[in-house]
Amino acid sequence: MPQTDQLHGLSPQVMYEQFWHKEAKERWKMRGLKAAAGVAVGVALGYRFGLSPVLAGIVLGLLVGVADAVVAWWSYESTAVWRGRRRGETITAKRLRRRLGRRGYRILGGRAVPGQASVDHLVIGPGGVWIVDNESWSPDTEIATYGERLFLGEKYGSKEAAALVGVAGALAEVLGRESGIPVVIEPLVAVHCGKLVHGTDRRRTVTAEGVTLMRPRHLASWILGAPNQELDDSQVEALARTAARVLRRMR
Repeated sequence: MPQTDQLHGLSPQVMYEQFWHKEAKERWKMRGLKAAAGVAVGVALGYRFGLSPVLAGIVLGLLVGVADAVVAWWSYESTAVWRGRRRGETITAKRLRRRLGRRGYRILGGRAVPGQASVDHLVIGPGGVWIVDNESWSPDTEIATYGERLFLGEKYGSKEAAALVGVAGALAEVLGRESGIPVVIEPLVAVHCGKLVHGTDRRRTVTAEGVTLMRPRHLASWILGAPNQELDDSQVEALARTAARVLRRMR
């Protein structure tokens, strides 16, 4: 059966895994060649600086081989959420709680206003209120802004951005009305897979159409470094209690 027929009907995630395992021998072959080059360079450096050429060659060869293996593993592991092997919500929740929990922030998971889409995380703390959604696109999808519009690969991301901005507005209205504390909610997206095209943004984020996208590991730093409102301890507690009471829990 032709290979194209065998792959017909398979999801991109399944095809990615199949190609990854199929190319394992080729990766090992290339790793061996890189390690051999490392050995040669190590031997040359050993002679140049009066070290043991054999030891220098072995050490540098091992370092090159290990480094190549780590890079290959990381490129595969970075697609785990997209492939359905890990849950983005779990990864992000752990990161948020680890960094923000001890700083007076409350993180609530899976909340929604009736009639609105749910959000994965609602963050309430001294610096304000945020919602965080988790998304994962194919590894070669470029997430970027052009002409102030959000692009997800070759497609507009306007629909996705508008939906999240709408949920943020609805949540802010409900929380403000029920708690008596006016709030502004900023929508964030944790990008687990896909290529973020930052341009000149040193903060490693993509911001467009009212939404900011970034890697999960940068979320806590962003929230701590970009407060949108000042809330005291009693206001944080009141908003957290109100959210737990009036917002529908999705899971």
